[in-house]
Amino acid sequence: MNAISIRLGTRRSTLATTQSGWVAERLRELGHAVDLVEITTFGDTSTASLSSIGGTGVFVTAIRKALLTGEIDVAVHSLKDLPVAPEPGLHIAAIPVREDARDALVARDGLTLGELPTGSLVGTGSPRRVAQLAALGLGLRVMDIRGNVDTRISLVHKGSCDAVLLARAGLARLGRLDEVTESLDPQQMLPAPGQGALAVECREDRPDVIEALAALDDPDTRAAVSAERALLAALEAGCTAPVGALAEVVHGEHGAEIFLRAFAGTEDAMIDLRRSSVGPLDEPERLGRDLAAVLLEEGADKIPGLRAGAPSGGDPSNDQPEARGPQGSPAAEHFQPDASRPDRATTERAL
Repeated sequence: MNAISIRLGTRRSTLATTQSGWVAERLRELGHAVDLVEITTFGDTSTASLSSIGGTGVFVTAIRKALLTGEIDVAVHSLKDLPVAPEPGLHIAAIPVREDARDALVARDGLTLGELPTGSLVGTGSPRRVAQLAALGLGLRVMDIRGNVDTRISLVHKGSCDAVLLARAGLARLGRLDEVTESLDPQQMLPAPGQGALAVECREDRPDVIEALAALDDPDTRAAVSAERALLAALEAGCTAPVGALAEVVHGEHGAEIFLRAFAGTEDAMIDLRRSSVGPLDEPERLGRDLAAVLLEEGADKIPGLRAGAPSGGDPSNDQPEARGPQGSPAAEHFQPDASRPDRATTERAL
């Protein structure tokens, strides 16, 4: 493989440049010359809520445009921010080894989620997390927030809320795991599809770049996130849909398989569907589609935001402008009802 020069595009945020810098170092270790090119996206500059500005793609559109026009050669995305619909002319050439995909709690006084007193205020901008918090029935209140990692964690330090929920992967990449008070078990809270994984993208007409990036690809990670994203696509989940998924490569009787777990629910916990399935390692997309079909048959089609005809890139990012409500007002607090209702669908089963 011949060494090449690569212009690598990245958002300007600390987390994005850290992620892109990691990819750049891996490419330099392979002998390539890499220059980082910072690009500002609409999602970085807007202070409106993600649902009001479209959510899906607001962090990747400008970078993809720079790829297509030849301003840059490579882009690095948080995979959970990437729309599931293919972008004509572009190719995801590498999905490196995934970081820990779990959600993480940063709480006052070192508390875990179960130790937070009833009525505690938890900050998150993710409907997926809100729905799963409600389903746990802990009597917690939720405050809608946006902002980068510093902004979110500072809300706890300032006493604006008792805890915040973040993607553990982002904290790991920033070297801030010491601030995590609990990494949440996926049985409590499934992450966003693709959470913890990076997508390294280039143009389809650059075989030299595709060859260079192929060395960064991890087949197991690619298979796992392909199953998760196929589920998301089959649900036609909009950017505000409360959907979680986690696929893992496991060893079964017939060799390597994919174990896929999924969640779909409502923010009032009236619908709380958790299902799982196992399938062949070489058919991740079919596994995702089949599990999505089960969720839809069992009531997921009644969840606002699903089957909306707008494939999603997953959860709102952890690395965004500061939390604001409508017309730039501070984000409003909203309350979650007790989730111990007996009429909810709560059973998890393996198919």
